[in-house]
Amino acid sequence: MNLADFDYFLPPDLIAAAPARPRDAARLLHVATEGLHDRVVGDLPSLLHPGDCLVVNDTRVIPAQLTGRRGDAVIGITLDRPMPEGTWRVLLRNARRARVGEIIMIEGGDGFAARVVSRTDDGSALLRFNAEGAAFRAALDRVGALALPPYIPREQGLTASDQADYQTMFALHDGAVAAPTAGLHFTPALLAALTARGITTARVTLHVGAGTFLPVRTESLAAHKMHAERGIVTAETARAINAARAAGGHVVAVGTTSLRVLETAAGDTGSIQPFAGETDLFILPGYRFRAVDRLMTNFHLPRSTLLMLVAAFAGQARIKSAYDHAIASGYRFYSYGDACLLEPA
Repeated sequence: MNLADFDYFLPPDLIAAAPARPRDAARLLHVATEGLHDRVVGDLPSLLHPGDCLVVNDTRVIPAQLTGRRGDAVIGITLDRPMPEGTWRVLLRNARRARVGEIIMIEGGDGFAARVVSRTDDGSALLRFNAEGAAFRAALDRVGALALPPYIPREQGLTASDQADYQTMFALHDGAVAAPTAGLHFTPALLAALTARGITTARVTLHVGAGTFLPVRTESLAAHKMHAERGIVTAETARAINAARAAGGHVVAVGTTSLRVLETAAGDTGSIQPFAGETDLFILPGYRFRAVDRLMTNFHLPRSTLLMLVAAFAGQARIKSAYDHAIASGYRFYSYGDACLLEPA
């Protein structure tokens, strides 16, 4: 398979600049085994069954965008993930101005700074900040900004609405650079309706990294290397998901992030095991899904690993048909856009 196999044209006016209000009023394309159905997210309880288990990602987006200075040079810093030895893996812009051993002062940080520990050719680096723990988080809150995707135009900077809009109602554990966007559609009212229908909810954590913003640069997909992301599936969550499936319920992943950490934690039989670590699972057509029976997700960028994942789950021809229908019907795309509920091929 090649990168060109996952390309399509999207009219720019279908890229959502803000979410639906209320969130569960967003449109939902049900990609069922027998065809396509236009619904809204608020219809989700009627599309699932009592005993199904909805699995959501409870990562919380941090203000991961920083501006650094080394002399007169401005260096953009996007946090990716903390490393075990206390450094942070980051993506740098204007990286040629940052050399190993040098100190980058963080703009507006009142002494907040980082030393360049190492560099790589792909624009990433390891930085060691001069603050840790609560002091580091306080510094981020003071000078950091949300790293909104580049396709969401904010010429005047982030709005007050973005601070709330780009966080799911499940957000609990700090660590994501980008939101797990399928979860943005949920509201307390929708969750209550799902519970009343007999649908349970389980939580996993996958901290979405800065690599989610990077394009696939190799035409041959076999040469692409996924950036690792930190994930957690607790023993309690594993028991709840396994019990639901044993009782005949479907496991419904909310978002590709939930799906990837579940598939990482699944044994050969599909039984979920507790997991805490990094995953770089790259899912392409031909992958055998073991843990997930349904997938709720947004519409993804052309030539992206997420589009490859949904093609693997629902079938390449069905995804092409669904995306063609969504574009013709005026669905809104990407992070703040509409959603689809996929049944497996």
